[in-house]
Amino acid sequence: MNINNATLSIIPKISLKDRQSMPRYIAVEGPIGAGKTTLAKHLAFALDYPSLFEPVMDNPFLERFYKDSSSDLALPTQLYFLLHRTQQIAEIPIDDLLGPTLVTDFLADKDRIFAEVTLNEDELALYNQISSVLFKKGPAPDLVIYLQAPVPTLKKRIQSRGLHFEQAMETNYLESLVERYTEFFHQYNETPLLIINAESIDFANNVKHFQSLVDQIILMDGSRHFFNPNPLFI
Repeated sequence: MNINNATLSIIPKISLKDRQSMPRYIAVEGPIGAGKTTLAKHLAFALDYPSLFEPVMDNPFLERFYKDSSSDLALPTQLYFLLHRTQQIAEIPIDDLLGPTLVTDFLADKDRIFAEVTLNEDELALYNQISSVLFKKGPAPDLVIYLQAPVPTLKKRIQSRGLHFEQAMETNYLESLVERYTEFFHQYNETPLLIINAESIDFANNVKHFQSLVDQIILMDGSRHFFNPNPLFI
């Protein structure tokens, strides 16, 4: 699900009328390869919202960690993300009575998902100590979108987008990550949640698919919805 300026140009702007029914702060989540950054960029573009993205490309430990997830690089990899995410969250404006207008490709709590998958017991204890001192939760999203897809689909997307440092990622690591995401969002109830089966949907290149998502968001009237679109009927 690669994204570029040409792809963005096919995404229509959301009308003012529909924008009034859209959440002000949307966080898109999902395991590696689910398409969360692509979707977050599309939503920010269509809504004319500011956006925040994870500093994946900047993490100096990540490539070496992906080559060997059992190495001693797990802790610095996680601490790098924790420090940067904490800084990003601190910069979200909180003085607006209606809350921030924003799209992100991460949920603040997601650090724990990765930490519990990658860190051993002693490392996790240290990580928790540091996190308890540094981490500030920040404003809660008005909507969290969780993209689900099976591991073979994620692997295919990771390979097709061609980021060299992701190609060495171990399948066992990705499987553990998907399982932990499933557990996390099964229990998640802090904000409205839209769970999407993203296996066969193409928000990056198909305008009808993207519009079907916008329609689904506007129609949400509860705390948890499931969206299992059939691309043949959109």
